[in-house]
Amino acid sequence: MKDYELYEFPSGLRLVHKRVLHTKIAHCGIILDVGSRDERPHEQGIAHFWEHMAFKGTEKRKTYHILSRLEDVGGELNAYTTKEKVCFHASVIESHFEKALELLADIAFHSTFPEKEIEKEKTVILEEMAMYQDDPADAIYDAFDEILFPNHPLGWSIVGTTASVGSFTRQHFLDFVRSNIHNERIAISVVGNIPFEKAKQVAEKYLSDLPNFAAQLNRQKPQQYTPQQLVQYRPIHQAHCLIGGHAYDLYDPKRIPFFMLNNLLGGPGMNSRLNMSLREKHGLVYSTDSSYNIYLDAGTFSIYFATDPNTLPKCKALVMKELQKLREQPLGTLQLQRSKQQLMGQLAMAEESNLGMMLMMGKSILDLGRVESLDEIFEQIERIKATDLQEIACEVFAQDRLSELIFMPEK
Repeated sequence: MKDYELYEFPSGLRLVHKRVLHTKIAHCGIILDVGSRDERPHEQGIAHFWEHMAFKGTEKRKTYHILSRLEDVGGELNAYTTKEKVCFHASVIESHFEKALELLADIAFHSTFPEKEIEKEKTVILEEMAMYQDDPADAIYDAFDEILFPNHPLGWSIVGTTASVGSFTRQHFLDFVRSNIHNERIAISVVGNIPFEKAKQVAEKYLSDLPNFAAQLNRQKPQQYTPQQLVQYRPIHQAHCLIGGHAYDLYDPKRIPFFMLNNLLGGPGMNSRLNMSLREKHGLVYSTDSSYNIYLDAGTFSIYFATDPNTLPKCKALVMKELQKLREQPLGTLQLQRSKQQLMGQLAMAEESNLGMMLMMGKSILDLGRVESLDEIFEQIERIKATDLQEIACEVFAQDRLSELIFMPEK
């Protein structure tokens, strides 16, 4: 039995809803299936800039009225941009749910992109860009994406470039929105103690007059890449290192097994193999982790750590040793069961966040057309065999498939 409701409006918009009785907070969001990978070369950063501009004026509100609308009643208004999604979302006491969804509809679809505000916001985004560049732990991921996706939008920074951000005018935003939005690729997501009929009624009230957006999705699948080993010198004190490569996309049946393998290797648990080796056993790093980023037609895997330049070779050797173990030694029965239990426990705890649930549901409806239940995911995890994980490790962790990027302190 599904624990969510799904309704498609005549316009093509979809509402996904989950009622939670034991909360007074309603979380709602409008998620659009458009992101930085849909930009053309001269538009780099415009999806993220659009997210900023949504707060800078609509047909009936100025910036102050947008920002104070929910803040005045103790609510929160926020937004984010990824490589494949733009999302506007809000959290409020349930009695203000209608107010929140009306505001989200206004900023998502009725922004006016005032030229004066565009010029002002350019400086803000350039400062945001500088902030990321000043932090090597952030900047190294953007640089690594350029290696994994050369000459492809997935390899571009979400915030864009200094030149592209400085060139945007009001017309650029109007053209980007018109060229990339389709009603059937918009999801309204609601989680809270709100009856489904009420959520449906409020969504219809404020989104029924939406223009008929019908832009066609034109995403190019990334090509295979050539692994590289690069060193860049920067004004920093530690050596920062990323090791990784391509992994499985959203629709690959190996996605869940690899998610579990990555969790074992360098997930959030302090008992991950990388943390136990690099930090607990040898004391060479403050933190280390392994990431798995999933896109509709691609995936990436990367291991990150920062250390003293003198201990960099030893850290790299320890990482390679852990990857080799996973390629050559299948998990024992007890190890396999513990890894499954750990992942299932982490997923169950993540579902405790109603905000996270709301965002996940909207994204799942756009990507899969449905929301996978925790029981379904648990069933997939329980079916994983040690030989499955070893086969995947041999494929993804093969040394000739891995790239390496190091930020070294300037000499």
